This record gives sequence, structure tokens and C-alpha cells, in this order.
Amino acid sequence: RLQIRPHSVPHRLSVCSKLCFAIGGAPYQITGSALGFFLQIYLLDVAQLDPFYASIILFVGRAWDAVTDPTVGFLVSRSPWTRYGRMLPWIVFSTPLAVLSYFLIWFVPPIEQGKVIWYLIFYCLFQTMQTCFHVPYSALTMFLSSDQKERDSATAYRMTVEVLGTLIGTAIQGQIVGGAIAPCIIDKSVSYSYRLQKNAYMTASGVICGIYILCAIILFSELVRPKSEPPMSFIQGLRLVMGHGPYAKLVMGFLFTSLAFMLLEGNFALFCSYTLGFRNNFQNILLVIMISATLMIPFWQWFLTKFGKKTAVYIGTTSVIPFMILLVCLESNLIMTFVVTFAAGVSVAAAFLLPWSMLPDVIDDFQLKNPGSRGHEAIFYSFYVFFTKFASGVSLGISTLSLNFAGYVTNGCSQPDAVHLTLRMLVSAAPIVLILLGLIIFIVYPINEVVRLNNRKELQKLRDSEQDSETDSSDSGNVV
Repeated sequence: RLQIRPHSVPHRLSVCSKLCFAIGGAPYQITGSALGFFLQIYLLDVAQLDPFYASIILFVGRAWDAVTDPTVGFLVSRSPWTRYGRMLPWIVFSTPLAVLSYFLIWFVPPIEQGKVIWYLIFYCLFQTMQTCFHVPYSALTMFLSSDQKERDSATAYRMTVEVLGTLIGTAIQGQIVGGAIAPCIIDKSVSYSYRLQKNAYMTASGVICGIYILCAIILFSELVRPKSEPPMSFIQGLRLVMGHGPYAKLVMGFLFTSLAFMLLEGNFALFCSYTLGFRNNFQNILLVIMISATLMIPFWQWFLTKFGKKTAVYIGTTSVIPFMILLVCLESNLIMTFVVTFAAGVSVAAAFLLPWSMLPDVIDDFQLKNPGSRGHEAIFYSFYVFFTKFASGVSLGISTLSLNFAGYVTNGCSQPDAVHLTLRMLVSAAPIVLILLGLIIFIVYPINEVVRLNNRKELQKLRDSEQDSETDSSDSGNVV
């Protein structure tokens, strides 16, 4: 079983324990990749919503998701301890509702006037339930071990499984849906092709729901939680967390770089289908990116161990820029597109691994500077996710509105030149600018390898001192 121990007890994690912990992160990425790559095109071409209403659903859903993160982080930090721990009940009770609401997102309701409300309700409900699962789960990283190397290793396992989850989600959604591509112009009341495409989306969502439940069961069956010290109040914890300089710089740096990759993710299916003309192959192109990213996670784990995490940020993030430029400059050449997207997947792997690998270092730094503070891990993780999700909601809303203003034709065989230009900007120029802004912020990020290793030594001294104090107190209590 996966033993989640108090911070003061360093130990090595077995491969089985790391895998069990890592599997818990798969549902978030499987569903996230399906939604990220396909929800926009689904709302436009299958649900056949006006781009304006589709942008409202995407923006409000992501914005709501962002708001729920700090809320759930607060509620988790204040939850009473049970025989199963504080976080496990959140994960258990959120899973059934998350699965149900996810399935209903991909169902076209038999009502014309209420479709916008339908998708808005179930998209927001799923995001809420997913947050109730993912915030407690991600906060578990800090309880795995007091050893930075062990946590980094467990994070690498988790990111490998999560990137694999993204690959699985992209493959399932893309291959099932890709086999039922509807014609350019359809009569949705009688078209067999349209019904086939709707059924394909529901089939894919059903398969993903089954995998979600399986991963959750594995996590439930292996997770054992001890009790811990009661946390500080939420307001006090929030003040300390948001006032911690390294945390603010880390969040802002990855806010911009994550936003860049989210813009690429949200518009890539449309870009491949219309601008590059690969309507029948876009799902395979997405699959190539995810395969490349999955294969490269171990490389980036080795790289950050060898050369440091800040160096990995600069090398890993900037390596995608030449391929973003090349992608929009290519003619419609399928082979070259596969080659370019495979190379771009190398940087996608870094974007997955590095944020979650660096966040525990910031928490360690916080603990060293605030040794009396406890119970703030969920707040750290929830606000970190909050800023990223809120930005992604803004980006998706703006990008969909931009397509609307450019004259996007729902399910058309071709798009106006203004739409092609807009898509090129959304998958290349805008992400490049955001990446550069993020890297500028990382210049002032203070936790380099020297600081990180020094923090590690100081924390170990602090924990040894606490253990010695507890031992002395126990010995004194035994004296008669």
C-alpha cells in the first residue's frame, strides 16, 4: 500500500507506491486532453452552437473551474480528519458525479433552445467535481516523503502517467471521433453521418468514463492516510502563501507559459482541420504530439536532475518556438507536419513536468521561512491551479470570439482567409509572445539549484531537531 507519511519521517518510496500514486493523476489529464483538443470543435460542428455562445461556455466553464480551486483548497484544509484521512473522502465522493457530468457534456440534448444552458451546467459541474478530486490528490505530493529526490521521482512518475493519460485521452477521443467525420454541410435532422458523429462522441466519453473509474479505484485501494497537525486558518494561510515571493514568481512565470500551450491545444484541431486541410487526419497529428511528450518525460527528469530546474525551464520551453514558427509556414504537407509536431512534443513534455516538479521546492522554501506553519499544502496547490485555469478560460473565450469575428463558418468545407490568419496567430504568434514573457519572469525566480539544495539541508536539520525534541520530551515523561 501507498503510505503517505508525516513530513518528519523520510523514507524511500517503492516503484509500486509511485505508480499507484501516479495513476491517480491520469483521469484529470485523460478528460482534460479530450476537452482541450475537442470541446471547441464539438460545440461548433456537432452541437452546432453559434461561436459566440460556444465562447461563453468555454470562458464561463474555465472561469468557474478557476474559482472552485481556491474554494476547494480552503474546504480541504478545514476538513476534519476521518479514519480514511482528510483528502480521501473528497476524492471518493466526487468521482461518481464527475463521471456522470463528463458523459453528459458529450451528449447533444433533444432541445434546441436550451442547449447553451445544458452544456454550461454540465461543464461547470464536471469542472467542480474534477477540482474536488484533483486538488486533494495533487496536494498529496508533499506528504509522500520529506526527501526532495523522492518527491521529484514520484512527480516524474506522476507526470509520465499524466502525459500517458493525455495520450490515451487524445487517442480514444481522436480515433473514435475521427472514424466518424461528418461531411462539410449536413442536414442534421436526417443525416446518418451526423448521428454517427454524435454517437462517436458519446462512445468515446463512455470509454473515458470507464478508465476514470478504474484509475480512481486503484488510487482508493492503495491510499493510506495518517493524521496530521490541524492547519492554520485559511485567511492566515492565504496571506502567507500569496506573500511568499518565490511562489508568486513561479505562478506568474508558468501562468504565461501554460497559457501559451493552452492556446495551442485549444485551437490545434481547428488549425489542422481547416488551415492545413487535414480534416481526416487531425486526430493522428494530435496522437503524434502526445506520443512524443510521453517518451520525453524521462529525458526531462534526467535533464533537470543533471542541469537544474531553471535551466530545464529555459531549454524545454524555448525549444518549441522554432517548431511553432515552422508549423504555420508549412504548406499542406502531411509528412512534414508529423515530423514537426513530433519535435514539438519534446517541449510539451517539459511543460507538463516542470511546474509540478518545482512547486514542492517553493513549499519547502516556505516551510523553512515559516517553520511554525502547517496545513497549507492544499492552498498552495489550489491557488497555483486557479491562476492557470482562469487564464486558460480567458484564452479559450478570446480565441473563440476571435474566430467569430473573423467569420468562422460552422461545419463548412472551407473557411475565410481571416479565419486562417486568426488560427495561425492563435497557434504560433500569440503563444510565442506568452512564452517569452514567462521566461522573462523566471529570470528573477530565486530558487536555483544552490538554493534548493541548501533548503533541503536546512529542512533536514529542522526535522532532525524536531525529532530530537520529541524524543527528549518522551524520555522526560518516563522519568518518575
